[in-house]
Amino acid sequence: VSANPHIPSVSASAVLGESASMPDDVPICKGHDFNTACTSDKDNIDSIMDSMLTTGFQATNLGKAVEEIKRMRKWRLSDTPWKEGDDEALRDPAVRSKIRARIFFAYTSNQISCGQREVIKFLVQHKMVDVIVTTAGGIEEDIIKCFEPTYMGDFKLSGKELRKKGINRIGNLLVPNKNYCKFEDWVAPLISKMHDEQDAAFLEQAKELAASNGQSDEPLKPFAYTPSEFIARLGKEINNEESVLYWAQKNDIPIFCPALTDGSVGDMIYFHSYKRPGFILDIARDIRRINDLSVQSHASGQIIIGGGLVKHHTCNANLMRNGADFSVYINTGHEFDGSDGGASPDEAISWGKIRITAEPVKVCADATIVFPLIVSQTFAKDLEEWKESTKECVCWLED
Repeated sequence: VSANPHIPSVSASAVLGESASMPDDVPICKGHDFNTACTSDKDNIDSIMDSMLTTGFQATNLGKAVEEIKRMRKWRLSDTPWKEGDDEALRDPAVRSKIRARIFFAYTSNQISCGQREVIKFLVQHKMVDVIVTTAGGIEEDIIKCFEPTYMGDFKLSGKELRKKGINRIGNLLVPNKNYCKFEDWVAPLISKMHDEQDAAFLEQAKELAASNGQSDEPLKPFAYTPSEFIARLGKEINNEESVLYWAQKNDIPIFCPALTDGSVGDMIYFHSYKRPGFILDIARDIRRINDLSVQSHASGQIIIGGGLVKHHTCNANLMRNGADFSVYINTGHEFDGSDGGASPDEAISWGKIRITAEPVKVCADATIVFPLIVSQTFAKDLEEWKESTKECVCWLED
């Protein structure tokens, strides 16, 4: 406190009070120095991203997200020592070194509507994620873009005028109605074909059951498609390398969409039901499948863009294994209204959706800005090295 007699002692105490010493390991706030960058061998983007951790605010959270994703990708079971009581099959260090974390990747439909689709396609094409969760728009918009493009518009365009012209607005993007008409023309015959396959499988099973007079000990076989199987079929049939769904089915990456009917696909199923009732999508088998993928993981990571259904469905699956080991949220939601979308990682820890030992990160920002930057410093940074290092890796010993 100042000894200056001209300053009131109460003011001096309030304004000039003593501070505690900062610990030696606390980073100093310092941003990107373009003067230094100009003389560096590093790319500008790498140099800028390196400085994010000490810039402050959401830049620091962005830097932390990069570090968290690096940790989830680097993790191997060999990082954790084997102890008495553990599975004997996991005792060999060589075996443990080949078991990595299973990465759950979730995103809302707007990430496919916009140019983020190409970033997501890169991850799926190169098998850098293991499980995907998205919404109905994240399915159909990917297919629709294989037929017709989405156009740039403006946030301020009149909805009334666009409606008269048959043009739909997604933020500052424009999608003509004809795009959805082409999707309907393509998907309607496919739904009919899958309905035929469903009924044929059911009839075959009914014949087998009748032949055994109902005495067969064999469990009944599923005859209806699950949403994830339906989505994989879309990816196979579209056969287009620009498609996320195409690469997901080609690389055997399941895409879960528990609200598949909440969009154009639902519209098509609705229309189909008037022509021919009885088409079924089996969501029960899908919840079993995604939860089993979580349980059958020696470690799990989750990267979740957006909130709502995709965030909760992914976190809830990880709850089945007592929480994810690594987590990155990217969204603009706030928790003052109690929404799941705005809920912080710490709230997820209270539910057991993220482990209490984890160091999760939330980046509060527009994902179209920050996610490509994150990918540039992680997945895209070591593509060939990742492929080589994970060539014989599994996420579960029996995979």
